Amino acid sequence: MAIGTKAGAVKLYGAPGVELTGLHKETATVTQLHFLPGQGWLLSLLDDNTLHLWEVCQKEGCSHLEETRSFGLPGRPGCSPGITRVTVVLPMAAGATVCLGTEGGAVYFVTLPTLTLLEDKTLFPDEILQSVPDEYRCGKALGPVESIQEHPRSGSQLLIGYSRGLVVLWEQSTRAVQHLFLGNQQLESLAWEQSGKSIVSSHSDGGYMVWAVSGTGQRTQQPAMSTIPYGPFPCKAISKILWRTCESGNPFIIFSGGMPRASYGDRHCVSVLQGQTLATLDFTSRVIDFFTVQSAEVPEGGFENPRALVVLVEEELVAIDLQTPGWPTIPAPYLAPLHSSAITCSCHVSNVPLKLWERIVSVGEQQSPRQSSAAWPIDGGKNLAQEPTQRGLLLTGHEDGTVRFWDASGVSLKPLYKLGTANIFQTDCEHNDSLNQAGEEEWPPFRKVGCFDPYSDDPRLGVQKIALCKYTAKMVVAGTAGQVLVMELSDEKSEHAVSVATVDLLQDREGFTWKGHDRLAPRNGPLHFPPGFQPSVLVQCVPPAAVTAVTLHSEWNLVAFGTSHGFGLFDYYRRNPVLARCTLHPNDSLAMEGPLSRVKSLKKSLRQSFRRIRKSRVSGKKRLNASSPSSKVQEANAQLAEQAGPPEVEMTPVQRRIEPRSADDSLSGVVRCLYFADTFLRDAAHHGPTMWAGTNSGSVFAYALEVPSQEKFSERAVEAVLGKEIQLMHRAPVVAIAVLDGRGNPLPEPYEVSRDLAKAPDMQGSHSMLISSEEQFKVFTLPKVSAKTKFKLTAHEGCRVRKVALVSLASAGSEERLENCLACLTNLGDIHIFTVPSLRPQVHYSCIRKEDISGIASCVFTKHGQGFYLISPSEFERFSLSARNVTEPLCRLEVARLQDTSCLSNSSTVTPKLPQANGTHVPRSSEGQHSPSDSDRSPVEHPAAFSPGPIDSPNSSMENPLDITGDITVEEVKDFLASSEEAEQNLRNASEDEARPTGILIK
Repeated sequence: MAIGTKAGAVKLYGAPGVELTGLHKETATVTQLHFLPGQGWLLSLLDDNTLHLWEVCQKEGCSHLEETRSFGLPGRPGCSPGITRVTVVLPMAAGATVCLGTEGGAVYFVTLPTLTLLEDKTLFPDEILQSVPDEYRCGKALGPVESIQEHPRSGSQLLIGYSRGLVVLWEQSTRAVQHLFLGNQQLESLAWEQSGKSIVSSHSDGGYMVWAVSGTGQRTQQPAMSTIPYGPFPCKAISKILWRTCESGNPFIIFSGGMPRASYGDRHCVSVLQGQTLATLDFTSRVIDFFTVQSAEVPEGGFENPRALVVLVEEELVAIDLQTPGWPTIPAPYLAPLHSSAITCSCHVSNVPLKLWERIVSVGEQQSPRQSSAAWPIDGGKNLAQEPTQRGLLLTGHEDGTVRFWDASGVSLKPLYKLGTANIFQTDCEHNDSLNQAGEEEWPPFRKVGCFDPYSDDPRLGVQKIALCKYTAKMVVAGTAGQVLVMELSDEKSEHAVSVATVDLLQDREGFTWKGHDRLAPRNGPLHFPPGFQPSVLVQCVPPAAVTAVTLHSEWNLVAFGTSHGFGLFDYYRRNPVLARCTLHPNDSLAMEGPLSRVKSLKKSLRQSFRRIRKSRVSGKKRLNASSPSSKVQEANAQLAEQAGPPEVEMTPVQRRIEPRSADDSLSGVVRCLYFADTFLRDAAHHGPTMWAGTNSGSVFAYALEVPSQEKFSERAVEAVLGKEIQLMHRAPVVAIAVLDGRGNPLPEPYEVSRDLAKAPDMQGSHSMLISSEEQFKVFTLPKVSAKTKFKLTAHEGCRVRKVALVSLASAGSEERLENCLACLTNLGDIHIFTVPSLRPQVHYSCIRKEDISGIASCVFTKHGQGFYLISPSEFERFSLSARNVTEPLCRLEVARLQDTSCLSNSSTVTPKLPQANGTHVPRSSEGQHSPSDSDRSPVEHPAAFSPGPIDSPNSSMENPLDITGDITVEEVKDFLASSEEAEQNLRNASEDEARPTGILIK
């Protein structure tokens, strides 16, 4: 199966793990894709009216998709360019020619694989009009070619349909019209019945007609059958129709569109009709295309017996089992719509224990039992990738209050389980599927298909933060209205009341009025919960602002959470608050309004913007006496610095001066990060539990915690005492906090040491604390909190740290060699890696386009040096910083083709093309290249950069063409031209050979 994108990417999918991607040199929308039978070739048509030939090539035992040739129809003299715009592409079954129908009504023939135009075979509409009766002609043009279909039994006959309604059976060998079907309705599409005795045509009035192809007579004016399925009122056009024969009797007629204009003109439907059985599959996004999958072996009677219907809609891919009564959907092993509700946050859990994994899989299967026993119908190719060495979970939080669990161990994300939180609250609008589900007597018989549902009952349900303890199966889900849910995994269904606790983060501060949304009202009484994660406690923050940070320590039974007003600490074992701290600045008026408020203080934001501009202009410019010697020395140094040095001397980048921020900046009280650690806070002799909080204004609060032992949890309450309060000089927002032990290693997670899953931290040497702000990294010694080392981020003006993570990178040679590093993503889309705790810069990659704000905001690092970010609302891109920890598609497609035509691309490109990541351009650079298969190699092997960014992203800019030219000499050009001519001659000879390939690529 091949899918083309608006950004010019071509993606091939087969069995799970079989995935190939290519990218057109031109950034244009792919409008059509066609496989060439048995050749391992693919034709793509772009909206710039160019045709491209792709080839599945084998390199180092794996298959790759490479573009080999392109072709554009020459314009006709004296005619507008639109006349030769291609509307229909039909590769002939023999594999040597492709037919191109055009806007002007002409049909062109192009040879394969050379893509050479056969001018003598071109069929112009004038030639057809000679056979059309005068009364039908009426001086009107035939219109664009809407469909071309090859006769199922005779390869020399073509069925050509024109927009005006005329359908012609054309004999290629004699260049004569065999039969005319004089339709009067505007034509949309055509399809053959398998025996070749009938054709079906669909029209703009929402109807379809069946025409008999008889041997007697040359003209047919009336169809054998004509119907408007959803009439009698005016209907929309049926844009595509298929006819598939069945051994069991009635054929399948499958079509898209045709809905009654007035009542259901906005519905996106594909209808499946077999005899008296009709299903109107109702999708939530626009239908792009659909096809059926037949069995590989055709039975004796030549019946097609379709196994499945595969529908590509704008937001998802759906497969329907046509062999099971009721036609249920087949669960997809890949291409599941991640954004079935808009993604609001994500987090990754590495090395998930097998027991927890099996429990999550089990509750997921109970949640949505398979209605269809059919296997996934797209099963071509062979997955060569090794089984994942560890289980990885990707958790996505959504706008509708759901959390979805994805298997991120392999190449594609597989859905495991969906957790809903909306049923705990009384929402504004109780969502009901009765609007989408048809009653028994209702017409049309709509059936809601697919899981893409962009509508949210209440935006306050949106999930903002997720924390999961993989050893105790406890989870915290925090939302937009200040709700913090503590949940636990249960294998049995349950009915219980959820206890509610309120934590006032304002601490009775006077003069503050919350102007944002109200809190969500919890449901009263016992609630029913299916097997899965079930809530035990609901902690409600007051005021109900969105939760901006959350962390969980299951060994101490504590959860910490923060908003734009402050942070709180909650003991979920005893179900009582431990601590609440307000972080608001007196002038922080924006904190009064929630994220859903439409009214913002415009005057204040403008005032702050101008204030920042003035500061940046005057800061750093010390007023010096013009005649003083020091000023003259500075002038001379400045002039020297501006002079260009010798080309071989690389200038060391200068660390950017960081401007101090105003203390009354808006939203200065936002809590950006929270962290638990067992470390030295009070003195160097005694360590104990601590909690750390960092804010938007560069403040860090450290609390010493008195946590009772496991036996005394129910007897004694947890206590928190403020131990330290740190204010960063430049007031830059604190992005992350981490404590490093005496060896410089990050502290293990809860339960890792007690269950012998990690080494105990070094409690002999002094600990140090790493604080990452938006502008610099700083290491302090503990417990004195004296600065040890720092690094001001070296980058262009305006660079800010967006995401950081401590990652463990294993050597490709020896798994025992581990190195802990700090990975950092900036707002320019660059990734920097530093050693810890020395903060020495290691390497720096360009990963995401700086214009792709949503991609940068969605990035999440894994603990072993990989990462995910959204390249579109529906697709995660995966990258790796690790030499050992690599996840990439490795697969092979077996293709039977003529030996002489194997790997055309080898002779038609000056430099070998690199494999490309999903929807990404890979630039050439003097330092090296990075590509999807390279994206997981070691930093040493690829010192240059990741691909500069996904062009699938809605934020990407298409206006900057990439320079992929290298230094080419005249001799190389001559060699290239000579080899191209020789290869083209070989291909021409091969295409004229009588041998027929036997392999087939399923589509």
